[in-house]
Amino acid sequence: MTRLISALSDLSPAPQALLCDLWGVLHDGLRVFPAAAEALTAYRARGGRVLLLTNAPRPAASVIAQLDGLGAPREAYDGVVSSGDATRAELESGRWGERLVFIGADKDEPLLEGLALERVAPEAADSVLCAGFAHDDRETVADYIPLMERALARGLRMLCANPDLLIHRGGREVPCAGALAEWYARQGGEVVFTGKPHRPIYDLALTRLGEILGGPPDLARVLAVGDGPATDVLGARQAGIPALFVTGGIAVQDTMQGGEIRPDLLDAFLKRHDLAPSWAMGHLA
Repeated sequence: MTRLISALSDLSPAPQALLCDLWGVLHDGLRVFPAAAEALTAYRARGGRVLLLTNAPRPAASVIAQLDGLGAPREAYDGVVSSGDATRAELESGRWGERLVFIGADKDEPLLEGLALERVAPEAADSVLCAGFAHDDRETVADYIPLMERALARGLRMLCANPDLLIHRGGREVPCAGALAEWYARQGGEVVFTGKPHRPIYDLALTRLGEILGGPPDLARVLAVGDGPATDVLGARQAGIPALFVTGGIAVQDTMQGGEIRPDLLDAFLKRHDLAPSWAMGHLA
């Protein structure tokens, strides 16, 4: 049974640490949500630890630079683990070869920084690295089908650095790398995901959290916070971690009315998705 709460401080006993999503929870790509930043800062002041866990297809240092630019206080978190970090670990393993088809934007360039990899056309590639759309404000999956068909013709595997299908940027829906990977997989292509809800990012996050805590985390005392039912909530369940579902992000139209959670809508939504997070709240506060 999912319990509704209105504030992090309603949780008793308080969790030892949070794995907190970014987009839709702490910010919308254009602005930081003040109540969320204040909640995380207050939680840390009470002794809790916060590891931001994001499907951003860029390394943590790049994500932190973005947070600084948005005005997110450093006091709100102890560290960041990104899908970009997990993707770089995969690329460094050598399993993807040295010649890649790169699908992504200029902002995703840090994903490849310092790696001895060559960006080539599908006909000369070992694999495909998908970080997102080059111009997500005006492109759709259809714009990439010719390129992906060339990769499919050679049987290239795709490494997807962001499983998200879409995000809300300033209230507008914007497609993500997951939409391209979904099309590729439907055509029979092999796709490997590193971000939420998949295991690589959780393994990396729990290792990092252990470093922050000074010992292995007790999963029962860790709380995953996020707005993505198919990423944050499902990923937490698969990793054995309790979840707090923030309904005011991706699922706002399906779960809320007049700025408040409607319990009947939330129950129906969770049943459709076969999910049962421990807690839910409209917005992190």
